[in-house]
Amino acid sequence: MPDEIKDHHFDAIVIGSGISGGWAAKELCELGLKTLVLERGRNVVHNKDYPTAQMAPWEFPHRKEMPRKFVEENPLITTAAGFGEDTAHFFIRDKDHPYVQEKPFDWIRGYQVGGKSLIWGRACPRWSPYEFINPARFGYGIEWPISYEDMAPWYSYVERFSGICGNKDGLEAMPDGEYLPPFDLNCVELNVQKKIREHYPDRHMIAGRWAHLTKAADIHLQQGRAQCQARDECMRGCPFGGYFSSVSSTLPWAAKTGNLTVRPFSVVHSIIYDPIKGKATGVRVIDANTLQTTEFYARVIFVNASALNSNLVLLNSTSSRFPNGLGNDNGLLGKYVAFQNYRGSLGGTVDGFLDKYYYGRRPLDQMVANFRNLKKQDTDFVGGYMAFLSAVRGAADGHELPEQIGAAYKEAVSEPGGWTMYMYMQGETIPKETNTVSLSKTEKDQWGIPLLVTRVDYDDNDEKLLKDFLTQSAEMLDKAGVKNIQTYDNHWAPGRDIHEMGGCRMGKDPKTSLLNGHNQFHNCKNVFVTDGACMTSTGNQSPSILYMAFTARAAHHALDEMKKGNL
Repeated sequence: MPDEIKDHHFDAIVIGSGISGGWAAKELCELGLKTLVLERGRNVVHNKDYPTAQMAPWEFPHRKEMPRKFVEENPLITTAAGFGEDTAHFFIRDKDHPYVQEKPFDWIRGYQVGGKSLIWGRACPRWSPYEFINPARFGYGIEWPISYEDMAPWYSYVERFSGICGNKDGLEAMPDGEYLPPFDLNCVELNVQKKIREHYPDRHMIAGRWAHLTKAADIHLQQGRAQCQARDECMRGCPFGGYFSSVSSTLPWAAKTGNLTVRPFSVVHSIIYDPIKGKATGVRVIDANTLQTTEFYARVIFVNASALNSNLVLLNSTSSRFPNGLGNDNGLLGKYVAFQNYRGSLGGTVDGFLDKYYYGRRPLDQMVANFRNLKKQDTDFVGGYMAFLSAVRGAADGHELPEQIGAAYKEAVSEPGGWTMYMYMQGETIPKETNTVSLSKTEKDQWGIPLLVTRVDYDDNDEKLLKDFLTQSAEMLDKAGVKNIQTYDNHWAPGRDIHEMGGCRMGKDPKTSLLNGHNQFHNCKNVFVTDGACMTSTGNQSPSILYMAFTARAAHHALDEMKKGNL
């Protein structure tokens, strides 16, 4: 057992080992701080703990589908994107981690070292400057305490290390970053891109920006990672390290410093606050297996448990100074929870191009940058949306044959069929005081911690934004030559987007926010929150790369403040 574990004292404690927690560990360890990472789930070691990574479809008992009984027992988690027999080991089971839904909310979770970085979607566009300024400018949110210009160098910092592919497209709505070569658009996508450009000068379809090593740079080879093999089996765990995750990248890098201690099966009960010292002094942990309670101590604490769990930990961190949760003088902790709107999708068929195909199973979609409400509000709703889209060519179905079995049928379905195209939205939502999470007053989990209660819902703005997406996207695809277009509203509950945000938002004014521009509590300076809980608004871009940038920036600020004696 490391000496630090024996005496329970560290320079820094990180709660959570996912995308932002891994970055906190990397930065703090590199900066010379002895760092403890607490993870409530089991340990996962890169490559060693990817049991299905190299399995063929026929090697799964149910051909990657889940048995009916499992689905009946787990109606929530089995709806998650990417969930299946080949990835189930990285997701929770419903009954093991209950919560209270006062309004329907699909809370998708993966509890293990690496967290949801093993099962994330991997889209990594930058936020635009407008996403930081428009909520306050157009009156649907408070002012962010930072700007795009503040974050741009930190975006670059994390992009170079993580490995993000994409083009430099020169778009205001989706600023350029430090990119590896993109995955090519296929022939149909190139044609659709051309047609959109011809008909809509202000709308831009671009190559997707995703956390995949299309051409591994030296920094990635130093991490032990290699080029993405275009297998599209990412959520099983990538044995090549072709996509970014905590277990393939930041945590091993932190471990090389000799400053990292990772403690799995550590359910965080609360953060310990000392009213005499006027700061947090440590973290109270319950062993997931033995139920033994242990306390660990540090000068600085990073909260990266994923947005809703971070809210839960903070709400449960009560003291004589903070009877309603850590830092919660204004009563806003757990409020202004938000998410991203994924309800809209559409698709259709594409004629021609039957003499062309593509190589590999590309693990990403292309992107359409937001074109709504950028420099001015030009619709009857606020916020914007971006879209993901791809063209694919499936197998011929062989339905013209009289027999659906035999050699002739096998040969028929071995040939490619026609092209189809699909498109789906990612929309901004308004953080509202009425969208909340709180602690149950009557129900507790198996560790004696109050269950989280969710009260989160859509609003009229979401409906208007969804309608506009479906109308405009169908029009764009029609002008691009897509036929038989059908639009869908999946009516998902909030949460299934897996982009929950807010509850402990950043801001300039301690009366209306909990964190400052460096992700520190206004009134508890040695606690930082850099996961989705810190978000002041949702934007329309995927947020994970922003969490990484926030975390790296906050870690360097923390060290500077420690050197000055302020922490």
